[in-house]
Amino acid sequence: MSDTEILSAELAEEWVEANNRRTALDFLLDTKVMAVSLVLIFVSSTVLYFMLDEENVDYGASMEFDQDRVRGYAQDLVDLGHPEWQGRMSGSAEEQAAAEYIANLFEELGYQSTLHTYEVPMHSINSEPSLRVCTPGTIGGFGVAPCSPGDAGQQVTTFIHRSDYVIQGFSGESSIMFGQDIEVVHLGNGSDEALWASAAGKVGYVEGGGSKTGNTFVMTSAIENDLTAIIRVNKDYNCGKIEGNDCVPIFKGTNYDAIAQANGGGAPSQLAFIAMSKDAGEILESIVINGSGRLEMIMDVTNDQELTIRVPCGTYYGTSDELLIVGGHHDTVYHAQGAVDDTSGTASVLEMATMFSEYIEENGMPKRTIRFCTWGGEEEGLWGSRAYVADMNQELSDELRLYINLDMNHVDKDTARGNSVTLFTNHPTDYEHIKALAEEYKENYPDMADKYTINIGLYEGDLGEPDGMPCNSDHCPFVYDLDGKTGRAAVCYGSGSWEYHTYLDEMSRFNEESLGISITIYSNYIKFLAW
Repeated sequence: MSDTEILSAELAEEWVEANNRRTALDFLLDTKVMAVSLVLIFVSSTVLYFMLDEENVDYGASMEFDQDRVRGYAQDLVDLGHPEWQGRMSGSAEEQAAAEYIANLFEELGYQSTLHTYEVPMHSINSEPSLRVCTPGTIGGFGVAPCSPGDAGQQVTTFIHRSDYVIQGFSGESSIMFGQDIEVVHLGNGSDEALWASAAGKVGYVEGGGSKTGNTFVMTSAIENDLTAIIRVNKDYNCGKIEGNDCVPIFKGTNYDAIAQANGGGAPSQLAFIAMSKDAGEILESIVINGSGRLEMIMDVTNDQELTIRVPCGTYYGTSDELLIVGGHHDTVYHAQGAVDDTSGTASVLEMATMFSEYIEENGMPKRTIRFCTWGGEEEGLWGSRAYVADMNQELSDELRLYINLDMNHVDKDTARGNSVTLFTNHPTDYEHIKALAEEYKENYPDMADKYTINIGLYEGDLGEPDGMPCNSDHCPFVYDLDGKTGRAAVCYGSGSWEYHTYLDEMSRFNEESLGISITIYSNYIKFLAW
């Protein structure tokens, strides 16, 4: 930094706002200046001159999180999951219960609590699905159909829902029976258009857990080629890592707008779409594709509807309307507890709300307004955060200073899998503050700094550029959907969560200690910005 520093108008405005509490020295980022440096600040055409001492920004005493409390919040949310499938699928009674639990907690903590509801396209799983294959036996008499109840010696293999197969985003229904003897066509990794054309009216079988072609491409290809159903088999993702030598089935979302466009409007109600594990898929492949076996596939799914999703928020109004928001998504994939994705993030939001409730009681009203929200509908297309941003666009475009997103801000309890936490933002001012706060965290918590690697990133490029903010979670609409501006956001991701989007994402993997990194650093930044 040169002896004479010209700060941005934005930075200067923040200095004036905060001047009653601290000097402009607080806004010098993690650098040192020579004593008696002259700083020029332009505010409303007025030039202010002042002298600076040689020292770093003072962020004040560190906020302290309670790891037992955050685990308690996570367990409460997990306990609200589906009685059989364990998840809190968007639009379900379980998602509603989670949202109401969160809204009630915000109210108990002293925030103005609101529960927004939005009607969005959403699929629902109405009953337990069934997937079986049958090798015909010795037909006992005239008119006895293969794999019918009278087919003596038939061998039926029943696949286990959740561990052998899972329903995919915006799957339709199916009622394929053994008696139809429907053909299953091997489509390789899904990249050969000629194979797709050959599967019209049949079931397509695609290899790969996601590294070759995405769900949206698979489903739009199936629509365009008039397939009856799709089976996708995971043969390349996390194989042998979390369940013996198998590659467990993964839930993936499907872009609704793309499939609706391919289908001429709305999702195709009769096109079932499932993912299978490697071992289960190879059994199906051996019996049905390479043998004389038959497929039964019964999926009771509704996808041509709108369902209600929920966004609970807790707001503590400051002396100004300028706004700081912290959020994470409270929905999960339907077939898992979602302890990491994103119960960890939602529990972190609740812990931060609790910490600030206590801080406000001790230190009084903030200058900036602070809001905590959680989002439904993330797993199926960021529906909750997109709807909220559209609904509140004028306020957010005018007043939002920073949105912080916590989605899988968690390191698996087995840190040998990966011990890193990555905090990143799309604005250089926020980047420098977060970097400085991370360094303070390392000094204050040396044991955590030794155990975990803390990475800091800046992504200030345009949407879709290599250096642009990724659009893979609920921060996206706060950055890219505001009216006439690019919003400012900060995000945290953890590592080692191999169970992500599988039935094994459960509390046995939960590591509340690791959440303290992002909770502490981002709480200290919110405190710095708000008071």
